Amino acid sequence: MKIAKLVLCMVCLAPGWLMAEQAKVTEVLSLEGSIVMQVKGGNEVTLTPGRSFYEGPDDIHTVGQNASQTKAAKFLVFLVKDKGAPVLIPLSQRALR
Repeated sequence: MKIAKLVLCMVCLAPGWLMAEQAKVTEVLSLEGSIVMQVKGGNEVTLTPGRSFYEGPDDIHTVGQNASQTKAAKFLVFLVKDKGAPVLIPLSQRALR
């Protein structure tokens, strides 16, 4: 039987901050400000407080950024993963899974 682990963290993005491409299974809930999210093949979505975004096991997170150049943005990340598995999977290692 696999044992899952729940990871919950709050992220604060500085104005204009941009994330690198990555792979993970997660749900993001926007708390303050606006963040732009996108997975490969999907549409860009701008999250405002109270909106959420899901990234599935086969998704590649291609866009993640603070939509504002002047205000910070905060969001909660809910991540369920196998115990002992990494939180993020670098794209260079994803093909090895």
